[in-house]
Amino acid sequence: METIKGFIEHVIYRNSDNGYTVFNMMRDGEDITCVGLLKSADQGETLEAEGEYIEHAVYGSQFKIKACQIIPPEDAVSMERYLGSGAIKGVGPALAARVVKKFKEDTFRIIEEEPERLIEIKGISERKAREIATQMEDKKEMREAMIFLQKYGISNTLAIKIYNRYGMRIYSVMKENPYVLAEDIAGIGFRIADEIANKIGIHTDSDYRIRSGILYTLLQATGEGHLYLPEQLLLNRAGELLGLTADQISPQVENLMMDKKVVIKKQGEDLLVYAATNYYAELSCARMLYDLNVSVEGEQELLPSEETRILKKIEDLEKSLDLHLDDLQKTAVVESVRNGVFILSGGPGTGKTTTINMIIRYFEAEGMDIFLAAPTGRAAKRMTEATGYEARTIHRLLELNGAVMEEDHTSRRNASFERNEENPIEADVVIIDEMSMVDIFLFQALLKAICVGTRLIMVGDVNQLPSVGPGQVLKDIIDSGCIPVVILQKIFRQAGESDIVVNAHKINEGKQISFDNKSRDFFFLERNDVNVIYKHMVQLITEKLPRYVDATSYDIQVLTPMRKGNLGVEVLNKILQEYLNQPSDSKKEYHTGEGLFREGDKVMQIRNNYQLEWEIVSKYGIPIDKGLGVFNGDMGIIKEINDYGQNITVEYDEHKRVTYPFAGLDELELAYAITIHKSQGSEYPAVIMPLLTGPRMLFNRNLLYTGVTRAKTCVTILGSKQMVNTMIQNENEQKRFTSLGSRMREMELN
Repeated sequence: METIKGFIEHVIYRNSDNGYTVFNMMRDGEDITCVGLLKSADQGETLEAEGEYIEHAVYGSQFKIKACQIIPPEDAVSMERYLGSGAIKGVGPALAARVVKKFKEDTFRIIEEEPERLIEIKGISERKAREIATQMEDKKEMREAMIFLQKYGISNTLAIKIYNRYGMRIYSVMKENPYVLAEDIAGIGFRIADEIANKIGIHTDSDYRIRSGILYTLLQATGEGHLYLPEQLLLNRAGELLGLTADQISPQVENLMMDKKVVIKKQGEDLLVYAATNYYAELSCARMLYDLNVSVEGEQELLPSEETRILKKIEDLEKSLDLHLDDLQKTAVVESVRNGVFILSGGPGTGKTTTINMIIRYFEAEGMDIFLAAPTGRAAKRMTEATGYEARTIHRLLELNGAVMEEDHTSRRNASFERNEENPIEADVVIIDEMSMVDIFLFQALLKAICVGTRLIMVGDVNQLPSVGPGQVLKDIIDSGCIPVVILQKIFRQAGESDIVVNAHKINEGKQISFDNKSRDFFFLERNDVNVIYKHMVQLITEKLPRYVDATSYDIQVLTPMRKGNLGVEVLNKILQEYLNQPSDSKKEYHTGEGLFREGDKVMQIRNNYQLEWEIVSKYGIPIDKGLGVFNGDMGIIKEINDYGQNITVEYDEHKRVTYPFAGLDELELAYAITIHKSQGSEYPAVIMPLLTGPRMLFNRNLLYTGVTRAKTCVTILGSKQMVNTMIQNENEQKRFTSLGSRMREMELN
């Protein structure tokens, strides 16, 4: 074992997940390549490292670090090197040289204890002096905090999040109740908090641990789409997590109820346990729907003369717009006129778009203000193209704002919506498309912003997969029987010429589809070897389909049921990346723990981030628009990887550019292949689905139907006929524990 000491000249690579770092160390003029786990060291800092020299097959001699510590700069040269390294924002090499020349070895003491003296240096104002002193103090505190957190095996990325959340309170939080980290910090679940608590010495049957375990179990269930768990299932799951019996856990469920952290409802012989947030989200949605669902005319039944007037107006609009509605479509328009809340549902090709267009024209002729929205940017764009009216994302309709620093500068107030019950949407009619994608919390925010008297019209295909987020809002509302619903079923002639539409309906009805490949837009290739599927998938994307559907390779989307396995998202993305965006000297790369990102890669945001800023720039680089929020399922292209700035720039639809720090790349993943669930609300020129083997619960009719209906021009299935037929026959869907319908029926009874 050998000890070396020098300063970090350049960080070549750092894995933000585990702190693994490759850097150049300068020692007495010698440049040494070092590798190891560095939790908080930056360029310019002096390091004392213990380890050994190794010979890497590709990179040659390296010093492999076993243990290290940061040494505060001890002389003027080290101080100048640190200040000029970029570690202190606004201080470059020239300014650092002037500061150290003035104060010599006393530089750091002056900055920390007498920062006002910095104004003696040319180029430093009083304000800049304060900023330098603040940064130095923050870095000192942060370094001490990092060392403290390192004792508990916390990664650099999470340590920064913890420090940013608690500041100098981390010491009391960690020693008193580390389980609160699981509630407050994204990326720290119960398991990490439990490991920390174990190292601190907190007992396995402590009240803190059991309560945190129960809340974590409910949080995990929410991630699966549930809004509650039956008590026995909750106790079983929490028992497995905690290694305790149901008898040990059960009293803490009641204590959490007393603390208003959970709500317990009785249903027959069962007890249902909700996280309090989930219960009140469903309850408030039910109440607001009840308030909105009033007859606009003030009566439950239209007078015959009024219904005749509406139908006459529809007939006049049909003639002027050259549209023809069947009886069910006309009924839908009438119901949208006479009710405060209305749902229009139906599969592909059944005339939903024609019906929406007639509804819009009807209300427009009445002089009403109409707002259109959808859950995602892609869905909103499709709605705009289909109606000729501007549609926005729901987040934009509700005027999302960003996180705000509180006055004490120690915490941030979460992002919220400007439009709410105190500042409602100023419209007479709000039409929301792709409602199957809307989860309970987004729906709650939407309803808060719609005042009584504004019509709410919801459009969606109830046979699509439920939302990625918790709940099954559209299905629950329809099943409640409390809201007027029209479900269109007739396939119109033009749509009937598409085998995508015909086969989607056959799948939904449990009928077999044809595999004879005589179709112009629906193909099946029997392939039972995974490697052959890979080969033909690449050929289809790079050679066959772009010409056939008049699109680029990037527009063609691989949809798969799974994340894991040979035909899952993770494996497929690595393979497709190598063929569709091959490495090149002109393309920068950034390695992560699981793989790498490369300039030109197709990527997807995998969770809602309301704080991320985007901007649209002109061809001259001048910002022409900006805003907040990038959302789960948004897809874009990596435009730039900036090693110096430690960030990646992604361009999304409508040329929105977002810059991610390397530490924030856990929100991005490759998107050459995505799960069918993530494809909701999107439409692609061509879809490729590899369907060979997989778990029965996952490979069901609902999933196949959703995948097929994502294609606009062409569907190609690679795999097994038997698996496709099995999916068509498999009606089993993963049950979601939700109760919006029950809450709505309670409102009706009361």
